[in-house]
Amino acid sequence: MTDPLKDPRFFADPYPTYAKLRGAAPVRKVPTGSGGHYSYLVTGHTEARQAFTDPRLSKNTTRFFADKPSRRDLHPALSQNMLATDPPQHARLRTLVTKAFTTGAVARMRPYIAGLVGELLDAWPEHGPVDLVASLAVPLPVTVISEMLGVPEADRPLVRTWSGELFAAGDPGRIDAASHALAGYLTDLVASRRRSPGESLLDDLIAVRDAEDRLTEDELVSLGVLLLVAGHETTTHFIGNAALALLQHPESLARLGAEPGLLGSALDELLRFDSPVGIATFRYSTEALTLGGTEIPAGVPVLIAPGAANRDPARFAAPDHLDLDRDATGHLAFGHGIHRCVGAPLARAEGELALGALLSRFPDVRLAVPAEELEWRHTRLMRGLVSLPLLV
Repeated sequence: MTDPLKDPRFFADPYPTYAKLRGAAPVRKVPTGSGGHYSYLVTGHTEARQAFTDPRLSKNTTRFFADKPSRRDLHPALSQNMLATDPPQHARLRTLVTKAFTTGAVARMRPYIAGLVGELLDAWPEHGPVDLVASLAVPLPVTVISEMLGVPEADRPLVRTWSGELFAAGDPGRIDAASHALAGYLTDLVASRRRSPGESLLDDLIAVRDAEDRLTEDELVSLGVLLLVAGHETTTHFIGNAALALLQHPESLARLGAEPGLLGSALDELLRFDSPVGIATFRYSTEALTLGGTEIPAGVPVLIAPGAANRDPARFAAPDHLDLDRDATGHLAFGHGIHRCVGAPLARAEGELALGALLSRFPDVRLAVPAEELEWRHTRLMRGLVSLPLLV
C-alpha cells in the first residue's frame, strides 16, 4: 500500500481519503515516508479522543528519536518544545503561559483585536479583488501574537516567512533552516528584552527564567518559538477555511449576515467542518495497546487526525454538511486533554471578530475564482489555503 497521505489530491480535499481509511478501520497501519516506515493513523472520533488522553501515547520526541539515526537538523527549540513533552514537564511549562490565554484575558483583548480587524479591512479596495489570506487571515493573528510577545513591527514579515517555511511539506532542508532562523531570532529577542524590559508575555517568561528559575534558557527560547508559530498559523487557516466554507454555502452566509449574534455559536461548526489542524503533532506508543480494535505495538508513531475525526458519521450526523444549528462542541479541532490548544480562546475571538466584520462590511462578498482553482498548502499538519481571492 502506498502512503495515502501523499496523493496530490489529498491536500485539496482530504476528506474522501479520511472517509475511506475510517471506513476500513478507525485506527489502521499506514505507510509513511520511505524505507518501509509506517505509523498508525487514528481517524475515528471516539478513538481520537481516547488517543489524545492515553498516557501510553507519548509526545516526548527526544526520547523516541534518541537512538535513531537522522539526517535532519531541526533546532531543539522546535523539536523539544512544550508540545513534545509529557507530564510533569508539560504541566510546568503550560502553567507559565496559560494565564495569558484565559477567557478573561482574551475578553480584555477583544477591543484591540476588533480595532485591528477594522484597520485591515479599511485597506481593502472598494470592489476587489482582494486576497483574504494575505490581507486579513495572516496579518491579524501575526500582529496579535507579536504584540503579546513584544516582537517589533519591522520583524514581523520575517517571522511570518520563517513560520510558513516550517510547514514546507516534503522539503526537510527548508524546514530545518527555518527552525534555526526562528530560534536564532528568539534568542536575540530575549537578549534585547533583557537589555530593555517591557510588559510583554515574553518579558514575563524572562522574569520567570531569571528570577524564579522555573525555566531553562533553552525552554524559554522554545516557548517563545512555539507561541509565535502556534499563535498564528492555526488561526490563519481557521479564518480562511471558515470564510471559504461560508462562501460555498450561500444560505449559511446569508443567515449569519442577517443574524450576526449566531456567529459565536457557529464557530464550533465551522471549526468542525474544516479543521485548521488535519493531523496532530507527533505521538508514539511507549507500550503495546489496543485502540479501536487495532493492536498497536510499542515504539511506533501514532498520528491522530482531528480533520478526520470531525467528519466521523458515528459522532456527527451528515458530517460533510455544514449545519449552523448543529451542536458541534465535541469537535477536536483544538485537540483534547492536557495538550488541548492553550490559545483556543484567543483563536475563537480572532475568528469571530474577523468573520463578523467581514460579513458586516462586505455583505456581497464572493469568490473571485472557481473553488477548484484555489491552492491549498501542502502540509499534513495544517489544513489551509495559500490564498483566497475575493470580490467585495
